Amino acid sequence: MAYRYDPDLEFLGTLKSEELDNLVNILTKDKKGESLLTETLTSERNYIRYYPDHQKYWKEIAQELQLFGGNTFMNLIKGGKGVLYKEVLCDVCDKMKVNYNKSSSVKRIEENLLMKILQTTLEKMTPEELKKLAIEMGLKNVEEFNPQKIAAAFICMFNLGGFTSYKITLIIVNAVMKALFGHGLKLAANAALARWVSILTGPVGVAITSIWTLIDIAGPAYRVTIPAVIQIAYLRSLSEFRDEIDQEQEWELKL
Repeated sequence: MAYRYDPDLEFLGTLKSEELDNLVNILTKDKKGESLLTETLTSERNYIRYYPDHQKYWKEIAQELQLFGGNTFMNLIKGGKGVLYKEVLCDVCDKMKVNYNKSSSVKRIEENLLMKILQTTLEKMTPEELKKLAIEMGLKNVEEFNPQKIAAAFICMFNLGGFTSYKITLIIVNAVMKALFGHGLKLAANAALARWVSILTGPVGVAITSIWTLIDIAGPAYRVTIPAVIQIAYLRSLSEFRDEIDQEQEWELKL
């Protein structure tokens, strides 16, 4: 098997090894931390040689996702190569009933996926949780907002893009990882993010668990591709806002 060149996965080569930790775990271990029977990454020469320096074998990591995205028969037809990331992403969106346009960019489709999780999460939150979230978001006159307006404001913040959108992405993905694997992302010391995470973790857990029940029935491949795609969406956002993240972390350390 070999990595199939994919412009939507090439950015993985720019990430730090520790940033690839969760993706490697998703591709090689189940939610109990035990090795997946169907994974091949840990038998790759570069994995054996360089682990845990994931950056040195990022192509093998990308290849593993491509192989999970295609079935064995189709991988053989394609000369031992899996499917391109966009095909995996669209398949995940179809399974999760995400509203998206296949002609859109990968980044936009990933945003649609995260939006689906966010909307489902907000629907699961109580009025009290939404109000607490609104206060943390810095919304004024919260008492005048009903739950629907608070949810709409949060979605609007995500849709506007920019660094705030990255923060919301981080919080969503952290909560998803914690719900599925029992641990979240390694977050830098940031008091505001920590509070947002604490508010959203429970509702995201409820939302993702309801989805996961269907995935368990659907088949083992989705137990890998769904969290892997969500993780890659986060890593792409992290890569895009690298400078802003570094500046905020430096500011936090000075406090």
